[in-house]
Amino acid sequence: MYEQLQPQGFEILDFPCNQFGEQAPGSEEEIHTFCTGRFGITFPQFAKADVRGENALPLFRYLAENTQFEGFGLSPMGLAMSGVARKMDRDYKKNGEVKWNFTKFLIGREGAVLARLEPTQDMKLVAQKVKEAL
Repeated sequence: MYEQLQPQGFEILDFPCNQFGEQAPGSEEEIHTFCTGRFGITFPQFAKADVRGENALPLFRYLAENTQFEGFGLSPMGLAMSGVARKMDRDYKKNGEVKWNFTKFLIGREGAVLARLEPTQDMKLVAQKVKEAL
């Protein structure tokens, strides 16, 4: 999607985070090497950061305060993710904090938050929302 839509102004800002099941335990260089080698990413990747809690980047504090978590859906993966989120935060349904890696925030050209897409969202829906925003 990035290679196809980047010429139209689409950007992906990737913030590696190790707050979810310790899925990104390596150094920034190790994470970047893994992501470029395994997934072939070509978009910008920022330094590893916290996206929730007291050490969250201001950007993610803003996103948490200005979006609502609408659930993971009823697919098997969505139900599993709900169970994991509940263990991390009993009130996970009532706050906007990032629940898991690969939560996506679609930000418009003027800086407004256009959509919040959880990691269980179908990538076809993500692509549709991005194309609408462009």
